[in-house]
Amino acid sequence: MPRPTARVLTLLELLQSGGVRTVAELADQLAVDERTVRRYVQHLIDLEVPVESVRGRYGGYRLASGYRMPPLMLSDDEALAVLLGLVAGQRAGLLTSTGAASETAAAKVRRVLPARLGRRLDAVLDALAFTAPPGESAAPESAVLLPIADAVRHHRPVSIHYAAADGRRSERTLHPYGLVAHSGKWYVTGTDPAIGEDRTFRLDRIADARTLSGSFVPPAGIDPAERVLSGLATAPYRHEVTLRIQGTAEQIRARLPAGLATLAELPPEGGADTSAGPWFRVELRVERLDWLPGVLAALDRSFVIERPAELRGLVAALADRLAGAATG
Repeated sequence: MPRPTARVLTLLELLQSGGVRTVAELADQLAVDERTVRRYVQHLIDLEVPVESVRGRYGGYRLASGYRMPPLMLSDDEALAVLLGLVAGQRAGLLTSTGAASETAAAKVRRVLPARLGRRLDAVLDALAFTAPPGESAAPESAVLLPIADAVRHHRPVSIHYAAADGRRSERTLHPYGLVAHSGKWYVTGTDPAIGEDRTFRLDRIADARTLSGSFVPPAGIDPAERVLSGLATAPYRHEVTLRIQGTAEQIRARLPAGLATLAELPPEGGADTSAGPWFRVELRVERLDWLPGVLAALDRSFVIERPAELRGLVAALADRLAGAATG
């Protein structure tokens, strides 16, 4: 028969699943009478776990918001999900940089795992392989991420100290619309009210963030992720490339994603063959051109290079090499 302490911890686990639990429901799941349930609830309150009583026909008990997190009770599957989430989040650059919190959090969970589950977890981690090497993530500081997230949620302006890629430092006011995680980096996108322009900033380059008084109304239907990808695709680089490619947007995006290129469908020309799909004007800005011929070849779609002329030479050279390899 379970000891009272075990039943108290089981009660905590039931309450942590959310919602209001009636006394009768808890008594049935704990295999005790309703008077004992009330005594177990008092044990949790004595331990400073914030349990509150809900009156009424559908009343019972629920966990209230307390001044500190109550002890967490995780099932085997939940513990595995938490640890794998920490591993994947660290690999993808989605965690903050403050105090190696992901490592300490994972270590705390690992310490309380039963030996049986610990061995299962080790087997998963030893067998797990990623299809891409870990990138150099740029994790933001919690002291930057949290106030900006709060400003996004409550539509409040935020003051930031920002260091640009060239080292220039500035203090700006931003009306933030959303946070976006992309390719191991965090971004905030919004409007700079001083100049009336849309701006996107990397969080790891923000040294300080402070929420200001007042509020703003974000534009209707704003898509922060699309804004960040569009901004990355139109950022200044050494080469400006313009192409015309025939195919569907999905086919083109498979090789030239939104963070790399912008697409605009062109009106059909009279008598043009559109059986292979419409034509798109594709624009991108890149530091190097040497990788583009291979991407265009992999598209396996009709394309026309509008600029730069240097890219035409690279594509012709690749075609010659492929033809030579095919003929032996």
